[in-house]
Amino acid sequence: MSLTSRAGFERFVSGLPGTSLVEQWESVVAKVGGKVFCLFGPKDGSITFKVSETSFEGLTASPGIGQAPYFAKGQWVNVARGALEDETLRAYLAEAHRIIAAKLTRKARAEFGL
Repeated sequence: MSLTSRAGFERFVSGLPGTSLVEQWESVVAKVGGKVFCLFGPKDGSITFKVSETSFEGLTASPGIGQAPYFAKGQWVNVARGALEDETLRAYLAEAHRIIAAKLTRKARAEFGL
């Protein structure tokens, strides 16, 4: 199922260790250890997620991808529906999960099996 649908997004991110989903900010928000790593905007199907500094520079130069409103200073991008292929988007979401999970305490990472 495509990540550009809410069901596809929820199915994929729910499979990442320690992930919880909540409705927040008019979006479906995926968190690991209570910290946000990506969001799905149900109104437009855009996906917002955390990236590395290097990826941020490259991605924001691509069509359909820009700095995420309210998150841009921390290297967050907003990807319009269809701007990235599902396989590439899955890799970026898994990396966003890893980046945020790495910031959790050792105890929290162990609790979530990370």
